[in-house]
Amino acid sequence: MMVDPIFPQPKKMKSVLLIRHAKSNWDDASVTDFARPLDALGKNDASLMANRLLIKGVTVDYILCSPAKRARKTAEYFLEAYNLNINRLAFRDSLYEPMQSAFAEAIESAPDEFQNIALFSHNPGITFFVNSLTDSVRIDNIPTCGIFGIKVELEKWKNFNTSKPEFWFFDSPKYPG
Repeated sequence: MMVDPIFPQPKKMKSVLLIRHAKSNWDDASVTDFARPLDALGKNDASLMANRLLIKGVTVDYILCSPAKRARKTAEYFLEAYNLNINRLAFRDSLYEPMQSAFAEAIESAPDEFQNIALFSHNPGITFFVNSLTDSVRIDNIPTCGIFGIKVELEKWKNFNTSKPEFWFFDSPKYPG
């Protein structure tokens, strides 16, 4: 197939939202880190951020998530706001206390039929990962419920690790972007 130099085919752009879980509740010291729930501010922020993205026209088709309770509950606010069926949510154990490679591996596991994915995880891993993606923006700390958005030109998620992500936006409850 010949490419027309005057009317080239549009790029196949996909998007990834890297989202740190909302603020968790530390009131009960007997609760394990994995089982820690969201606190009242975290619930409010998760709802706020999901709705803020909707208002901005940001699309989410599929969610990858740490199985930890606070990440799972944050993701559920996005499922509800986007009216997504539970089958659009996949848990990846590797996103809890993640190694650097866990993020790209999770993204590469996403079904190709989805163009816009959201990934919910934890600090410090999520901050390290977003800073490895692009030279144009540096984030010292992804705050709770902070969102780092990238666009990437690719047809298959399995090629994410060899792609060149482009910074799209950064937003958080405290510092709207």
